[in-house]
Amino acid sequence: MMIEKRAAPRHRVLKHGTLAFPSGGVFDCTVRNISSTGARVDIAYPIALPDAFTLLIETDQLARRCHAVWSREQRIGLAFD
Repeated sequence: MMIEKRAAPRHRVLKHGTLAFPSGGVFDCTVRNISSTGARVDIAYPIALPDAFTLLIETDQLARRCHAVWSREQRIGLAFD
């Protein structure tokens, strides 16, 4: 049995998101799960991420400053700041 280590339970979703960088650049992503403390997103191809950026989910009118806590190829785990 796997032990859950997250501070808050995540909910599965399938939503379009955008990663907005301090430099002004943006990158489309797909939000796969989300909670009050973070999210997992999928991107089309691996990219270098800055230390902090903003996750935008337009349909939910959500804008959360965050940072990557892990990444594997096209998957990124985010923690909200």
